[in-house]
Parts: sequence; C-alpha cells; structure tokens
Amino acid sequence: MKDIDRFFADVLISLGDKPFVRDNHKNRFLNCACVFDIETTSFYQSKTNPRLQVLKPSPKDEDDFVKSAIMYAWVIGINGRTIVGRTWEEALSIINRMVKTFGLHGENSSDSDEDNSQNAIIYIHNESFEFQFIKDRFKWSEVFALEPHKPLKATTVDGVEFRCSYLLTGYSLETVGKNLHKYHIKKMVGDLDYTKFRHAKTPLSPTEWRYVRNDGMVVMAHIQEEIERLNGIINIPLTKTGYVRKYCRDACLYEGGHRKNGLKWKKYHDLMLALQIKSELEYTQLKLAFQGGYTHADGFYSGKIVFNVTSMDETSAYPAVMINEKFPCGTGEIVKPKSKKEFLDYLKRYCCLFDIELEDVDSTFIYDHYISSSRCWDSRGMVTDNGRVVRAKMLKMTITEQDYLIMLRTYSWRNMKIRNMRVYVRQYLPTDLVKAIVKFYKDKTELKGVEGMEVEYLHSKENVNSCYGMTVTDIARDEIKYMDQEWETIPKDLATVISKYNLSKNRFLCYQWGVWVTAYARKNVWSAILECAEDYVYSDTDSVKTRDFEKHKPFFDKYNAEIMVKLKRASEYHHIPLEHLMPKTKNGEKKILGVWDFDGYYFKFKTLGAKRYMTLSKKGYSLTVSGVNKSKAIPWLCKESARMWKEHHVVMTPIDLFQEGLSFPPEATGKNIHSYLDYEQSGIMVDYLGNECPYHELSSVHLEATGYDMSLSNDYIDYLMNIMEEYQ
Repeated sequence: MKDIDRFFADVLISLGDKPFVRDNHKNRFLNCACVFDIETTSFYQSKTNPRLQVLKPSPKDEDDFVKSAIMYAWVIGINGRTIVGRTWEEALSIINRMVKTFGLHGENSSDSDEDNSQNAIIYIHNESFEFQFIKDRFKWSEVFALEPHKPLKATTVDGVEFRCSYLLTGYSLETVGKNLHKYHIKKMVGDLDYTKFRHAKTPLSPTEWRYVRNDGMVVMAHIQEEIERLNGIINIPLTKTGYVRKYCRDACLYEGGHRKNGLKWKKYHDLMLALQIKSELEYTQLKLAFQGGYTHADGFYSGKIVFNVTSMDETSAYPAVMINEKFPCGTGEIVKPKSKKEFLDYLKRYCCLFDIELEDVDSTFIYDHYISSSRCWDSRGMVTDNGRVVRAKMLKMTITEQDYLIMLRTYSWRNMKIRNMRVYVRQYLPTDLVKAIVKFYKDKTELKGVEGMEVEYLHSKENVNSCYGMTVTDIARDEIKYMDQEWETIPKDLATVISKYNLSKNRFLCYQWGVWVTAYARKNVWSAILECAEDYVYSDTDSVKTRDFEKHKPFFDKYNAEIMVKLKRASEYHHIPLEHLMPKTKNGEKKILGVWDFDGYYFKFKTLGAKRYMTLSKKGYSLTVSGVNKSKAIPWLCKESARMWKEHHVVMTPIDLFQEGLSFPPEATGKNIHSYLDYEQSGIMVDYLGNECPYHELSSVHLEATGYDMSLSNDYIDYLMNIMEEYQ
C-alpha cells in the first residue's frame, strides 16, 4: 500500500496543476504517457491432473491436454514512473486507483455531473495480445477493432482507453527503442526464457524485473516523445498512417488553420464532390480491380542457384507514380464501345474500369505470368504458376486499362467480352496533395544521416511510405464489435456508406486513386520484366532481379530518361521546382524520384517462389521468407551446413540447404502460433523451480513456437515439372 501511495504521489507531483488537455469535442485526456504490459507463460494443462503442465505433449497424449496460458507479472507506467506486480487483483486495483485519483469517467457517466468524458489513454504494445487477457475483466463502452481479436482501442465505462502502440509505430519494441531520440531506453532482449514455467509466486531476479519494467519504459518513452512533438496526447493518431493523413488533410483543406467557409476548403471540397462513387456496383468493381504490388519468381529458375544477379530498385515507386501519373479526377461514366477501335481509344484517353471475360487464354510470355488467379471471380480449366494464370478455358475478372495493356503483351485469347465499362477523366492528383508528398520525399532524402535531424528524418521516411496506404483504406470496412464477451462482425450498409463518403466535408482522398497507384506500379515493374525476359529471375513490387545486367542497361537508362521527362511535366503543372523531385543527400548525391537504381549484386541467388529467396553477396548470406526471422534462420542454416560436413562429409552450403522440403525448426523461425482461448481456466501451476500456485484466467492467449516448411504446392510442382519437360 505504501508503494502504491508513493507511486501516485510522485505521479501527481510530476504532472503539475494542469494534467489534462481537451479535444475538439471538449473531452478531457490525461496529457502524459501511460503504459500497460504483461509477461505470460504458455503451457498445456492436463485435463485430469490440475497440477500437471507440459510445454508440449507427445502426439499420443495430445487429447489429454488443453492449451493454457497465465499472466505472472505486469508493469503499469504513468508519466515516466512504473509500478510492477504479479496478480490481476493487484493490476486492477492500480487501474481503479488511477480512475479515482484522476477523476476519470466515461461520457454521461452516472458518477459524474458532466456530459463530457475524462479519460486516460494507456498504451499497450500489440494490444491484441493483452486485450485477450483483460477483455472479460473490464466493462467496455467501446471497442474499435480492425478485425476480431485485433483492437485499435478499447475504452472502459470508467474512461480508461487502451490503445495499441504497435499499430501506431509499426515496429517491434526493439526497433521502437532504437528509434528513440530523447529518452534513450533500449529493449532488453533474451533475458527471459519463455520455455520456463512461471507463475505469480515464482521468484524473479533483478535482471528479470528489469526486463518486465523495461518493456513498459520503452513504450512510455516513445509516447512521451510523441506528446512533446505533437503538442499533446490528443494529437497522436491511432495508426502510423494517421500521421501522414492528418498532414495531407491539413495541406489540402486548411488555409491558415481554418477550413470551413474558406476558399481553399470550398475549392477542394468541390473537387471531391465531383469525384464520387455513383453506385454499389462501381464500388464493388473498384474493390475487385484493386491489387497490390506484383511479386513473383521466374519458374525456370525456381529452386536453382543463379549466379551473378543484379537487383534494380525503383526509388520510392508508389510516391513516384502518385506524382508522375494521371488518375481518375471525375465521376465515372458508363460507356459501351461499339468497336475494338473505340474500346482502345477509351483506354488511351481515360482511366478505365471494366469487367472482362476471356476464352481460351494462353500465355505468350513464358518467363512470368501477370494474371493473378485469386483476382479471377470466375474461371474454368485454369493452369497456374504459383498463383499466376498460365492458361485457362475461361476466366472473368475486373481490371483497369493498365492491367489490360500488360495482358495484351503477355497473353493470347480467342474471345473477349467487356461489360460494365466505366471511364474517368485522367488528370494529375491535386497540387496540394502532390506538394505534401514531394515534401516528405525531399525531407527523407536531405535529412538522412544529418546529425541532429534524426527525428525529422524518421518521420519523413514514415510519411513517404504511408502516402499510398492512406489512399486504399476501405471505405466500407465491416464493423467489428465486442459485445457480451463475443466478437461480432457487422457488415456496413453499402448504400449508406457510399452516400456518406461522397458528401463528407472532411474527405480529401478518393479510393479510385489507390486502385490506380498499384496498377501503374505493376506496369512499371512489368516493363522491366518484359525487357529482361530470359534473364529475369525475380520481382517484388518495385524491384527486379536479373542476370546479365549490362545487356539490359540501355533499357534502364532509357526508362530513367523518360522518368525525367515525366518529372519535368509534373513540376511544371504543379509549379514545383524540379530540383525538389531530385533532392540531394548530405553527401551531394542526387536521388531522382521514380528512377531505377542499383540495389545490390549477388554472387548467388535462389528462390522458391514469391517472398521466398536467399542470396549471397559480399555482405554474406541474406534470407527473405515471409514469417521467418532471418537473424535466427541464417545461423541455423550455417550450423546445419557445418553438421552435414562433420557427420556425413557432404558439402552443403546454406544456400544449397535452402530447397523444397526444408523444414526450419521452431528455434530457427522466431515464429509463434497464437491461439485465442475464450474460456475460463483454473489449475495449480508448478513452476520450473517446483513452486506451486493456483491460477485462474478468464481468457488468454497461448503462444507456441512453430517451425516453417519450405514445401511447394502440388500445383506449383506440377507446373515446374511441365516447363522443364516442355523447354529442355
């Protein structure tokens, strides 16, 4: 009790006499960094013996055990001070004390005479984890989630608002610690062995207690830096995209801090009113046409070591097309072309969106295949290359004119039908938006490595990366609610959502723009794929990897010259100095937006499909496998290589071992399976020291380290076998 009294006394002194700030709705928020973090133990609990727990049962005993998890330590931080404990009763008492100390209450709370709320925001790094433990321990007034089990924020009836700092930063705790610039705290790594069972009575060493506190301190330091940078906790957005969204909205709509009734706001709002989604069908077509960046491997090289590979990368590819290319800037109009000539004329003059049905489709470019099978909403007789269409008896999909022009160069077909064709006036994005993007890119380039400008560089880099993301936010995302201890998905009424979207006075973006951003980016990367042809090895969104680079260098030089022409046109249209589109680094190196740039040279390159490749360069081995931590996987591969020689006298380098059928063990992946347990569990935990302690969890998350199999799908194996037979 004395520790609690002292903790809150110190917090109150540190906050001074004005601890709250008001938002635009006159709700009050505690203006300081608050955090909550827990440490847990996962295990399998015997169904018959409450004192028997195992890390993982043998296959023959699996039916006798259930997955379980318990919390054994927690940390709560307020304004740089931390307090730790072991039980839920202790943690909840601190939260309740916080409510009473600061007079927290929800809006229209029965405990308050005020209509507006008085809140405290408590950040949790990866809130989806902690929320699963606390969801049945509080009464909630609102839970805002992106999908079930993944809340962005959850507010109690008492005005305690838990927010996710992982979705705010997009970084692991270790990276957040490395990026701190004022309150320097590094995450402690590797001090807790999670395979050891711990409970609320397990003694923790000073080092282990430092680990518990440290996680909270890292998040608290980051939030405090943001409070100071943004002049108040109310200005911190929910997600990392929120930073750039707010800046760009202000740039487009505000004039000297005022929007409504301003000429600038009216002009931009009129533009938005002219850029509406006219129907549910149009919205559905846009959703179907949207695809991400193109990522794929040339099947001829899959599973083989390729020597002397050069990687070329487009400089800020998505921001580049947002500046260089033209986008839908008017309401879509339905057209019915009467001839192929008229159809092609529409493609040339407008941004086009349409449903297409093709019969007897066959690839004419053997080194890669553009059409994604997952984007075909109807098909028959399809043969695929790792998710990409090689041939089909029939397929139906929704595409843009950019997709069609690539398909025209890479496929043949017998019959084509076009339906629901919409055309949009093609124009540059609004100048105010473009100027904001240019500023982010210019700052990112000029501030990199400049002493004393680390914070500004970090945020400009994040802003550049987020410019595209804000354009493709789904305007009709299902509403996710947590009610009566259950997650519920409620589809939005599409007509209502579209009407609200069209008339919104705060809107400064159009969903159509995001659809064409990635379409243009795919066009650009495919121009390089088509050029490299038999030398092409792999592509990923804004990069290509190719053999015999010197043979293809004239293409890249010509492409870059064409980019310069586009940059000049855009700069003249927007009245932006051309040098802002090609800023210089601190060393005087010019970084031209959107050009192909040298990104690396590999002595050896090996791919097993999209997002699966390994390289050897002068820097050593590198590994890219979605879901595998390369810092753990590469050392394991090196050890396996040494073991193969020692035990079998077989020379197998790490890149030789990287092949179909390879299984990374759990310790080599850094990957955990999350199992959300939505039921109460009780028992008597026996920790790794032999100490017993009763436990009772209302809900929890079981974590289990898992391996990763480098197996190929049967369809992909069949395709690889066929091309070897056909082209050998």
